[in-house]
Amino acid sequence: MIKRLFIVYAVFTLLSNNIKSYAQAAVREKTAFQIAAPWNAAYDVRSDVAIVYGVNDAGGNFEERVKGWRDKGYQVHFMTGIAWGQYKDYFKGLYDGKQHFDEGQKQRNGDTIWHGKDVPYIVPSEDYLGYMKAQMKRVVDAGVTAIYLEEPEFWARAGYSEAFKREWQHYYGAPWRPQHESPEATYLSSKLKYHLYFNALKEVFGFIKQYAKSEGRNVRCYVPTHSLLNYSSWQIVSPEASLATIKDMDGYIAQVWTGTSREPVYYNGIKKERVFENAFLEYGSMVSMTAPTGKKMFFLTDPIEDWPRTWDDYKRNYQATFTAQLLYPTVANYEVMPWPNRIYLGKFKLENDTARYPISKEYATQMQIMVNALNEMPASSNKLNGSSGIGVLVSNSMMFQRFPTHQGYEDPQLSNFYGMVMPLLKNGVPVETVHMENLKNANTLKNIRVLVMSYANMKPLSVNYHKALAQWVQQGGVLLYYGRDDDPFQSVKEWWNSNGLNFKAPSAELFRTLNVATAGDFVKSGKGWVCINRIDPKELVLTAGKDGAYLNEVAKAYKQYAKAGPLQTKNNFLLKRGPYIIAAVLDENKDAHPLLIPGPVVDLFNPGLPVVATKTIAPGEQAFLYDLRAIPPGQPRIVAAAGRAYDEKYQNKQYRFLLKSPSHTVNSIRIYLPRKPKEVHLQLDGVKIDALKEQWDASSKTLLLQFENYSEGVSVSIDLNG
Repeated sequence: MIKRLFIVYAVFTLLSNNIKSYAQAAVREKTAFQIAAPWNAAYDVRSDVAIVYGVNDAGGNFEERVKGWRDKGYQVHFMTGIAWGQYKDYFKGLYDGKQHFDEGQKQRNGDTIWHGKDVPYIVPSEDYLGYMKAQMKRVVDAGVTAIYLEEPEFWARAGYSEAFKREWQHYYGAPWRPQHESPEATYLSSKLKYHLYFNALKEVFGFIKQYAKSEGRNVRCYVPTHSLLNYSSWQIVSPEASLATIKDMDGYIAQVWTGTSREPVYYNGIKKERVFENAFLEYGSMVSMTAPTGKKMFFLTDPIEDWPRTWDDYKRNYQATFTAQLLYPTVANYEVMPWPNRIYLGKFKLENDTARYPISKEYATQMQIMVNALNEMPASSNKLNGSSGIGVLVSNSMMFQRFPTHQGYEDPQLSNFYGMVMPLLKNGVPVETVHMENLKNANTLKNIRVLVMSYANMKPLSVNYHKALAQWVQQGGVLLYYGRDDDPFQSVKEWWNSNGLNFKAPSAELFRTLNVATAGDFVKSGKGWVCINRIDPKELVLTAGKDGAYLNEVAKAYKQYAKAGPLQTKNNFLLKRGPYIIAAVLDENKDAHPLLIPGPVVDLFNPGLPVVATKTIAPGEQAFLYDLRAIPPGQPRIVAAAGRAYDEKYQNKQYRFLLKSPSHTVNSIRIYLPRKPKEVHLQLDGVKIDALKEQWDASSKTLLLQFENYSEGVSVSIDLNG
């Protein structure tokens, strides 16, 4: 009997665990936001996941904050910084009895680089990793199902602290070398910084997984990180693409927003902000980094940004970055905003005004329409319009030679990268980035027909990259190389000039592998072609009108040698994802005509959700539309709403749902109905409330409702009898 009971118990336990695992896997985690503050009806965003930030943030009370968000129906995850955070107990000696300010990242003049008061950017020592593991134990015990360790950042200008010198000795087995003394010292310093945060995440994620498993749970681990392009521009070193090789790392959040994308870049001799274009490239670099690995990717946007600006500036650039993220149809997971309390309760200026104001009702409504659309946004196999299959090679080593400058060689605003992409992007070519670190993966170059590269701004970290490139070319790929190969980092001690190899530049080893040497024309290599151009890519954008020959060469490579057809140039990008239409029209283009999109469509950037017969998009503008022709007739459907619908039901000719959104905001909702409704009822906890607007559009068979939002939800009942 005891044995039989044991068997029954074992089977029951196994089934329970399987059901628990299945339920956990089935939980919807498509949208999220990060928040340090406790739950509040004023910023109850209604995404799938609330990522509670920081054990010691928001005055502590970590477990209470987790419980507060979970009690409101959210999946609860956790986020904190890996290179900085509210770790004053560690730095001030309250954790282990000794102060750790000496582990802060230091510049050449001895100054510590601070993230906040008593919070330095840190050199991740063994003691610090022990502290972080102790923090993570508490986080796992709080019951979160995923942990995000964000922004593994080591400043390029840092590297002078005693802690860093100790790590140098341990890693290289030799005394520390000041990075300003030579290109090689800079390169070695950057490689160490890169390694330190790779190791930090590997160690802490490994601990999280092991500890959670010992508790019978599975906790996923993610890295929210800026793009390679932004870190290279801002002169920060981070592990980036290599993190995908960590077995305990489940994915990334692509931290792209107005603050990163407004970094000025050169094009046609002019340096200025180009937010849409930069955001498009940043998101693209994150897709390139992740897609071949199968890791999960969330895209971040922010309706405002860290730096105080005007509401008008925020809105304009939010639309630009929001559009850019949607133009990558394979990604359909989103961090819809960071710090919703800062957005809903913050005060910022208007244009030509010195006073500060809270968010307007109109912008809050528009933002909530956009955010709620992300809850419905489908992944798609559709492609962006234009000539696909053109890639530009990038590498983590782009971060290694940004600071300091040696021998007078400058790369202003990362122009050796932007010189290869901006002439194409500005002419409507959906250019891709290709991560060198992923070349060993067969999927990386699968759809690339023409690849452009340079070693002016990066260096190959392995000879295996050249083997992969050669194999791709010899199977039919077309490679365009741009570079004078005279920057001071060409001669750093690396694999191409050591252990029996003696090449003056890494490109020389690549060309030998490809069996080509002639600059200036296309040379056959196996079934493919190679063209070597002895100018640096930065020259294509630093001087006005210098990119014409480059565009002609890419067009020739694409049509004549890759046999991919004529290179299509235009002034717009257009994509369809389910019922959604996403479009952007480029300025600084010879074609200054607007893009016309036939309707009927609903304008989702307009808080009034108008039905538009033809949408006109001018150069420099973007559009986010709902195609009403995509709706199957007969079944009621919410087209767009400044809130999230729950418990939708359509029976006995009555359509009902509960609409939740942050309190003290205005809801604007457009609903498709098979016919004009007889009656519409709005209730809050059983008490009737009045609509601010109720309007039937007979031509589109849609109903527009506007009413006050309440976090607890407004019950909407639409009677179609009659």
